[in-house]
Amino acid sequence: MAHIAVIHGPNLDLLGTREPSLYGTTTLEQIDERIRTEASPHEVKTFQSNGEGAIIDFLREVSGWADGIIINAGAYTHTSYAIRDALSAAAIPAVEVHLTNVHAREEFRRLSVIAPACLGQIAGFGWHSYVLGLEALLEHIG
Repeated sequence: MAHIAVIHGPNLDLLGTREPSLYGTTTLEQIDERIRTEASPHEVKTFQSNGEGAIIDFLREVSGWADGIIINAGAYTHTSYAIRDALSAAAIPAVEVHLTNVHAREEFRRLSVIAPACLGQIAGFGWHSYVLGLEALLEHIG
């Protein structure tokens, strides 16, 4: 059985009501439930924070437990070298996911500073991005 940590970054706690035309109406709780269902029988820990330091602390907390990480760092994707370094230090396979196609949006969203610390990136499939990321991660873990 694999242990999977799922990290949701800033403002993702507003899913369901935040810009539904862009992010849809699925709530974060519904995404977490879907991940747990799809991950069964594997164990999943989910975490959401609007704070960069809290995300880094969670990465350290799960570093001895997790076999894989799914991360949607939100806007920190484009700015947080600290989260990128924490992902690298954890030395756990990670998949970066995004609800929207970040490459079809504003130019600043096209750069991911965390991507070099991840196996790959899945973007643009709404909440399905998390499930696709989970499938890729489990395949990689074996």
